[in-house]
Formats: sequence, C-alpha cells, structure tokens
Amino acid sequence: MAPSAEDRLDLPVVGERQSLREQVAHALRAALITGEMRAGVIYSAPALAAQFGVSATPVREAMLDLAKEGLVEAVRNKGFRVTELSDRDLDELTEIRRLIEVPTVARLADTARAESFDLLRPVAQQIVAAAEHGDLLAYVDADIRFHVDLLALAGNGHLVDVVRDLRKRARLYGLAALYERGGLVDSAREHLDLLDLLSAGDTGGSERLMRNHIQHVRGIWASKPE
Repeated sequence: MAPSAEDRLDLPVVGERQSLREQVAHALRAALITGEMRAGVIYSAPALAAQFGVSATPVREAMLDLAKEGLVEAVRNKGFRVTELSDRDLDELTEIRRLIEVPTVARLADTARAESFDLLRPVAQQIVAAAEHGDLLAYVDADIRFHVDLLALAGNGHLVDVVRDLRKRARLYGLAALYERGGLVDSAREHLDLLDLLSAGDTGGSERLMRNHIQHVRGIWASKPE
C-alpha cells in the first residue's frame, strides 16, 4: 500500500552495510526521536517498506524491536502506533538524566583527559554542521553518539546503557521549530563549549553547562506537534 502525501516520512533508502532490520530500526528510531513519527498515529509495515524500498519483513522486525523498547505498540491487523509521552514522563526522564549525567560529566573535567576530549570534537562538529543544514536525523544521531561516548570515559558501562535507553525513549518534538527559529545551532555549539570546559579542568563550569543543556533539551521535548 503506497503512503499518502500526508503520511509520507522523510526516510532514507537503506543499503547493505548493516542488516536491513538494523538499518530500518535505526532510521525509524531517529524519526521517532525527532517527532517526525507522531504519537497516536498508526504506521503500517507495508507502507513504510515502500518508502524504504525493501520488503515488509525487515520493517515488521524492526518495529517489533522498537516495541520492546517501549517506543511503539502493535495494533492488531493495522500496524504500529507510536507510544505517547506525557509531560510527567518527560519531566521524569529529565530528572533521571540530570541526576546521572551532570555529576558524571563534571567529574570527567581534567586537563589530563584533554586528548580524549579532542577525539570527541569531530562528533561535536558534526552536530553543529547538522544543525546548520537542518539535517535533524543526522543531528540526533551525532548527539546520541557524543553523549554516550563522553559518558563512556567514566568507565561505567551500565551507566552508559541507562542513558542510551533514556535517550531512545525521548522525543525531541521541537527540533524542527528550533531550527526554523535559528536556535538549533546555539544548542549544538554547547557540545563544543562543554569539551572546552572539560579540557580546561573546569568542573564547576562543566556542571553548570551540562545542567543547562539538559534543561534546554527538556524544552525541546515539550514542543509537541499539534
């Protein structure tokens, strides 16, 4: 079944570098995080498969993977519905991220780690470039990689897994609006500013910036589409 113009998503044609299931899951997860796939809407596997240029099987498998993560729910004989997050859900996700990420990142501030922070600069620059070009899916992908790789420097794999899961469950509904208002680049540059503070060993500055950054993200989460 071909998608209507209204339901059509801006999805890439997948290739062969990863399994089709993995590629489709990655693309759909990005569309979920940006809010391009809207809460309450039912998406059929055949319609999505037509956009990807693949069969419906890997799309169904990918959607089942997302269902296990709580991002979508199966609707019998129809497809998959995007799980809606309430304001309370978003507040709770923000609180957990603040409790975990702010002190963990602040403790990383050390001039002796400057080389490790420099390795993250290309990813931070990718975030800025994606923001400048309005490539929201690339922005989300690079943003997740940056924060996960930064937290990995703390040496706690379980902590990294928790934060990765929190980020998967979030919805950055307001990214498009923030880009249109010209504010996305400023938010993106906070990643480079954070690396500067960490490399300088500025624990207090790193803590303040990380706290503000997470609060900015909460504001983006709150901008739900009508």
